[in-house]
Amino acid sequence: MPLEIEVPPGGKRQSGTVIIGLINNMPDGALRTTEAQFASLLAEAAGTRPVRLRLSYLPEVPRDEPTREHLRTSYWPLEPLLADPPDALIITGTEPRSSQLEQEPYWDRIVELLEWTQTHAKPSVWSCLAAHAVVQALDGIRRERLPEKRFGVFKHQVTADNPLLRGVGRSLATPHSRWNELPVEALRVAGYTLASLSPESGADCFLREARGPLLCFQGHPEYESTTLLLEYRRDVGRFLRGEHTTWPNLPQGYFTPEALATLNAFRARAEAARDPSLFADFPTADLAANLGAAWRPSAVRIYRNWLDQLIDTSERTRAPQHASMMQS
Repeated sequence: MPLEIEVPPGGKRQSGTVIIGLINNMPDGALRTTEAQFASLLAEAAGTRPVRLRLSYLPEVPRDEPTREHLRTSYWPLEPLLADPPDALIITGTEPRSSQLEQEPYWDRIVELLEWTQTHAKPSVWSCLAAHAVVQALDGIRRERLPEKRFGVFKHQVTADNPLLRGVGRSLATPHSRWNELPVEALRVAGYTLASLSPESGADCFLREARGPLLCFQGHPEYESTTLLLEYRRDVGRFLRGEHTTWPNLPQGYFTPEALATLNAFRARAEAARDPSLFADFPTADLAANLGAAWRPSAVRIYRNWLDQLIDTSERTRAPQHASMMQS
């Protein structure tokens, strides 16, 4: 049975079906792409098991009118989503507008969501900026600004024997794209399990046991093979339009040597005569043809393990209710 995206108001909840609420806060230009990324990843992880995905959003994230119309027709407002509680939540990040997370317009809502997961004992996944926000809200750990963007595919050592990483192996590759980082030692002192990390990119996947257990990623295991390419192209466009003064950093561990040669030739043209019209010549198709997503099998495995835990918890919760009904 393929994964189903359930639009509001939804239907009758079927026994054995796992319902995931994806609270998608990505900017307008990445909103639908993020929907597709998580839907594809969860579908592959679920296999034949029935899983429904409900899309939702933080109303405080600024949106343009076409995006607001898409939210009205395809997304669950947050209050109805939480009133009919899903089995778990996935909360994405967004582009920061302030240097301090508590100054973001959605900060109070993030805190409310965290409290909801604990009150209702719901597992949750927090991605990138959302992971930074939940760690600050829960433990007062503030992210630190990096001297340059952490951008590329990084290899991490799997350091924790945790069921969520069962079958992953000892090395875990994950795409990262961020300007900030959580201090590793502060996470360790606060009681987080650092499941994967590296000296180069810090904490990758980390967990915190709580009434509603938290799974946090500073990276993006949901990314598709071309996601970093398209983000790099976006930053090149900003340079060509004069929005950025310097050429963007290349994603590390991502492009082949042949692709790097192609990009260097394009950069030489652009820096010799910066012109927004050059953006049309960016070699997207040639570069995309030789990209792979080496991180995908591990990402599927982690989310499959996460769904296994959700299903197991759901079945154990229903078992006493079923026994009580039989006795009555």
